Amino acid sequence: MAMPATPSNITAVIPSALASIVQISLPITNRGTLPIAAHWAGAARIGAIIGHADLMLGEAVGAVLAAHTEAGSGLFRGIRHAAGWEESEVVRNSHSNPPQHLYAEPAFREGLAALTRQGMVFEAWHYHRQIAELTDLARAFPETTIVHDHFGGPLGIGPYKGKRHEIFEQWKTDITALAQCPNVVAKLGGFAMAINGFGWHKGERPLTSDELVAAQWPWYEHCIEQFGVECCMFESNYPVDKVSISYNVLWNAFKKMTASFSAGEKESLFRATAMGVYGLTPI
Repeated sequence: MAMPATPSNITAVIPSALASIVQISLPITNRGTLPIAAHWAGAARIGAIIGHADLMLGEAVGAVLAAHTEAGSGLFRGIRHAAGWEESEVVRNSHSNPPQHLYAEPAFREGLAALTRQGMVFEAWHYHRQIAELTDLARAFPETTIVHDHFGGPLGIGPYKGKRHEIFEQWKTDITALAQCPNVVAKLGGFAMAINGFGWHKGERPLTSDELVAAQWPWYEHCIEQFGVECCMFESNYPVDKVSISYNVLWNAFKKMTASFSAGEKESLFRATAMGVYGLTPI
């Protein structure tokens, strides 16, 4: 009989699980024996951790999640398992090398069920043609809190170059359907990557907040209208978006987008939604 995987022997039973667990363990101890949740005067504090676990392990991923929880010193909240797949060789698939229809794979769904039983969050990152597949997954797992990252990855390179309007129209339809799932929350940002096709990373000068607002507000507006502010949160996606826009300029763009919003609506987008989803405590 095969040895069952447990938090203590997980790296022996499932060796590939070691890499993702170590990424949490190292920063926990980067100040000697103090836990990362400890407070140092003037220092930033990590309030929660989203890691990675291979949900294609099926039921066995439960032990990986338990090991993450142990290594995370009370900060571990869930995982992201990237699903980005595209047939064009110009578009690089996600680092997890997913199959074409990851969300429909029986092993993946078994792993997601294990994640759900532990009360953890699933962050979904994929490309725009896969949004409908996530909607099907969300409907099948209504008890799972799912965070939809980066607008669902609208592509603008390779076969999608010059087709932004066409993509936007289909994307709006897909987002409207996804937003009907009460267990899905939209993380708004991560839309300044090279794959999005705006070409800002090749610009002769840095992008301004006004330029970002002019180019992307319709995408933000549609998500906010469909999900509601209580199910939306702004994100920076740093350091990936650094190739196109600075951190301060990005957040200034968010402020400009919401200039006419009420104080309560801003509270949700900038703070409260994230606090609730990730179980954060006030600083």
